[in-house]
Amino acid sequence: MERERTFIMIKPDAVQRGLIGEIINRFVKKGYKLIAMKLMQIPRSLAEQHYAEHKDKPFFESLIQYITSAPVVAMVWEGKEIVATARVMIGATDPLKAAPGSIRGTYGVDLGRNVIHASDSKESAKREIELFFKPEEILTYSLTLENWLYE
Repeated sequence: MERERTFIMIKPDAVQRGLIGEIINRFVKKGYKLIAMKLMQIPRSLAEQHYAEHKDKPFFESLIQYITSAPVVAMVWEGKEIVATARVMIGATDPLKAAPGSIRGTYGVDLGRNVIHASDSKESAKREIELFFKPEEILTYSLTLENWLYE
């Protein structure tokens, strides 16, 4: 079974609202494996690299201000088709359009405070993981329950 990796970030609004455990629990209950995590204050230079594709958009500066305003929880998760599945689990970018029961549909109210980020492709996941984590910070281990999750 091919196991993918994805980058997921609990954003400043969710950290400030005390939602870290609730969000992590969603991925654990789904059966995904947490292989790296850190609570961090993102420096402006890293934020600009992370959001480089938005550099010429009018909301870029406010996005950088927001993501660097308070701590985030940066994580790497592993599992079968996790990139696509995580995107479904978190819901549409605009929380008001996110499916009920999704993370953004449950906890988000405003587009500018949408609680969580997840990589949108395998390529983005690789790039974002490399931005936020050194190779030695990512663990390789087995969960005893993996036999109950995968054939």
